[in-house]
Amino acid sequence: MNDQREELKRLIRECTMEKLQRREELEDEEVFIQIQEAAFTFAAFRAMLPREKEQLCREVFNSIRGLDILDELLGREDISEIMINGYDHIYVEREGRIERWPGRFESEERYHDIIQQMVSACNRMVNGASPIVDARLADGSRLHVVLPPVALDGAAVTIRHFRKAAFTMEDLVRIQSISEECAQFLRKLVIARYNIFISGGTGAGKTSFLNALSAFIPEDERVVSIEDSAELRLQHIPNLVRLETRMSNEKDCVPVSMRSLLKASLRMRPDRIVVGEVRGEECVDMIQAMNTGQEGSLSTGHANSGRDMLARLETMFLMGLEIPLEAIRRQLSCINIIVHLGRLRDKSRRVLEVWEILGYWDQEVQMQPLYQFVEEGERNGKIYGSLRKVGTLTRTDKLAMAGFGVPSRSLVDKAP
Repeated sequence: MNDQREELKRLIRECTMEKLQRREELEDEEVFIQIQEAAFTFAAFRAMLPREKEQLCREVFNSIRGLDILDELLGREDISEIMINGYDHIYVEREGRIERWPGRFESEERYHDIIQQMVSACNRMVNGASPIVDARLADGSRLHVVLPPVALDGAAVTIRHFRKAAFTMEDLVRIQSISEECAQFLRKLVIARYNIFISGGTGAGKTSFLNALSAFIPEDERVVSIEDSAELRLQHIPNLVRLETRMSNEKDCVPVSMRSLLKASLRMRPDRIVVGEVRGEECVDMIQAMNTGQEGSLSTGHANSGRDMLARLETMFLMGLEIPLEAIRRQLSCINIIVHLGRLRDKSRRVLEVWEILGYWDQEVQMQPLYQFVEEGERNGKIYGSLRKVGTLTRTDKLAMAGFGVPSRSLVDKAP
């Protein structure tokens, strides 16, 4: 039945395209009318239910004027990841679970046409000579393409799809990703200009959490955001400069790296710098910025735990600057807080740890846990637990300067 539907869809598209070639440029509404007229010439279409007819005509329209089946997938708020392993093998992630999507592109050729359409719209290029590309779609989704011969079984496309409305901290509290107490604690730290690093594995929700945390930045500050692919939504800050790296896979295109943007940002008089993700040698410039007056900076990185994040930062620092490990660890003390996120076995995303960096002594960067997630049980496949306070903030100087009335036993009072 699905093959018959795909064949009908192909015939309607061919019939419509033949009509459009004899007409001047048409508006989208007129194209949709042409599709409906072509569709009604087929008995199989007339036998469909009204809802099925509307859906099929919409799919044909998307294949002519849009991104084919991707338009439907990108229009769904419940899909967070789209994974295409070939024109007829599409998988999606919904609510943390991966499942096979029943739709497909009509042909391998059409699939490759859509890839080139997406990439060229981002002023990027991908081909056999340069088979890998990262780009950002018009709706902010993150696009990654790998073509043959690197992808052995055909072109592989991965799209990280973000919600139209970014998660707020209130949303994260509501879905129990973080406790109200911890959220208010982090709010105070952001306002007081603590340097905060967010760690976690792939798909743990680092970017969403960074977006939510960034909403606590005061509106009267000048902020520079630096990203590989622009995904942050700091819409409440009027004095915002957004910077994005540039690849070198275009003719006469000079690449612009994260390190170059970090160096440039220091000449822009920022109150604080927000780095989307630190992956390599740019760690040197980020840490040096935090050590030379850019307090209140925020960033994310991949790691399995808060402690592992420190070890990874040491390694990334060595990628860009070969200096003694002791000197690196002394500089890493500029990071005040590490928030570690993770995905539990029920696929839920949670804040698992909040660590305070105490400083450097005994040849190690010393840290203590402030909050830890404690699992309390499982019911109907859902994990229950709580983010418990297990320590008290030691470095309270910034909170005092921000007027939060410390030292105090509790740091979750209402902000003044």
